[in-house]
Amino acid sequence: MTRRQSGAAAALGLDVGSTTTKCVAVSLDGKIVWELLESAEPRVEEQVRRVVGVADEANGGALLPLVATGYGRKIVARAIGRPARVVTEITCHARGVRAEIPGGEGGATLIDIGGQDSKAIQLGPRGDVMHFAMNDKCAAGTGRFLENTAARLGLSLAELGPAALEGTEEHVISSTCTVFAESEVVGLLARGASVEAIVRGLHRSLVQRVAALAKGMGLTGAVLLSGGVAANDAVPVFLAEELGRPVTVVANPQLAGAYGAALLGLD
Repeated sequence: MTRRQSGAAAALGLDVGSTTTKCVAVSLDGKIVWELLESAEPRVEEQVRRVVGVADEANGGALLPLVATGYGRKIVARAIGRPARVVTEITCHARGVRAEIPGGEGGATLIDIGGQDSKAIQLGPRGDVMHFAMNDKCAAGTGRFLENTAARLGLSLAELGPAALEGTEEHVISSTCTVFAESEVVGLLARGASVEAIVRGLHRSLVQRVAALAKGMGLTGAVLLSGGVAANDAVPVFLAEELGRPVTVVANPQLAGAYGAALLGLD
């Protein structure tokens, strides 16, 4: 998916993630003027080369300053044959949501739920990273957890959130491993459990792990949510219940890392 908006591009941000690749161009005043999002491909270097080529062409052929982040950030310069500044995901996500931190001295807590990891980042009032915690060892607190079980239930990812919100009953999914959770779902279906009750349990299981990650780090100020899983309407609802406070989905949640990288490119 690509989208062009008004304005002249001044910097590029590239987030080479485990499940998606995102590229954003920003103007001098920090507005997104071009964006691209597509599923991650096995040949990462080839995809990076093609995506940056598309970005260069879309932005008039100018070789703009480029900041790379995500799992594949270290191969970007080699892939495109020109310099690319490398910045961690934590720093880029923090920069990408800085403008959305509510005023005052409270700062914010950013929770990012991606395809294969989740992060909790404690932000100061100016968006500086104070502390962070990551779950990158198990898929149970990530989008992959929902994706795997959705296929078993015969639902698309777009159908998961509405199904969870429509249900009233809830079956607890106790397994902490995605593979075992899928087996648990099969067993529940065999016993006649409703799809809606299982889906609610899946969402509850995911947000409990993410909430524990955030609480263990320490919640600060408002809670912001980014990452591809933020597009699931049920996740912020369940997460707010677990944390006991409102959860706000940031603008362009799936692009937060690439956007932050592009903003850093302006520097």
